[in-house]
Amino acid sequence: MSKPIFELVDELPTSGLTISMLNSLDFVAPGQWQNTVGFVNTIKTVTGETDEDLIQQIGERAIYLYNDRSQGYQRAMWLYQTVDITDKALGAAALANKVGEKIPLLGFLNAVTPKPDKAQTIDLCLKLVTELVAFCQINGIPGDSIGDFVASLGEYSGESLMRMVALVCVDGLIPLGPDFINKALSGINQMNPKELEQNSTFQNIKDVIPGNNAGSKLNFIGESFDSVKGWMGGLVTANNLTPQKVVNNLQSFVQLADDKLDYLAAFLDVATNYYEHTGTQTLARRLIERAVAEI
Repeated sequence: MSKPIFELVDELPTSGLTISMLNSLDFVAPGQWQNTVGFVNTIKTVTGETDEDLIQQIGERAIYLYNDRSQGYQRAMWLYQTVDITDKALGAAALANKVGEKIPLLGFLNAVTPKPDKAQTIDLCLKLVTELVAFCQINGIPGDSIGDFVASLGEYSGESLMRMVALVCVDGLIPLGPDFINKALSGINQMNPKELEQNSTFQNIKDVIPGNNAGSKLNFIGESFDSVKGWMGGLVTANNLTPQKVVNNLQSFVQLADDKLDYLAAFLDVATNYYEHTGTQTLARRLIERAVAEI
């Protein structure tokens, strides 16, 4: 890892397209996510501590834990970053100077091409597996602990819950439609290992996905997604989520014709990094909580 954890947290942005998108999804989990940035500020927010000496001790312990390679924190951070980076093959720089404006998408349509359903399905499932493996890394449990992960989802809150909400809305409902769960499951079940190996995100993270070869890793991905379908379906039902409802909330910062949802999905892939952003916040919180417990 090139940067220390305090620097990653200090560099988190306070505004921009990722923040706008996450704020617009607040209707699914009201008040769950605040964009807490800055390492010292995060320590104060998580612990409620005001004693500067103690804050310093907590920070030093959290940094020590992150730097300890026998722990899984750096690998979890790498996963959150990597699964986002492969999304942004194009166009992010062109969008940077548009931040703060309400962006009409049509001007970008020639630069941003929608992914076919198959690629979108793989990306959705790989993001879910990334969450599972990162959860295992952070908690020091074996990477194939699907049951532990599914059990923990019921207790997800804050930035972790918001990350899963965005996954369902932005990588599920918008590109694949209201039946995204069944569509993704049938897509994965019909996929062969060679198709999976052609996916750049898979190539980047395949070494941390349980399994001895592409076939067994594909099985693990399918099993993981299948195990979480109940939780995702529950989230959709409880909030009466539809692609249109999500888009209506996103309209606060992006303008889009209703028949261009696949373009919106591609645009959000390119323009946002919600996995890395909220993943950094999750990791900082876990490190700080553990540091406090150990001090």
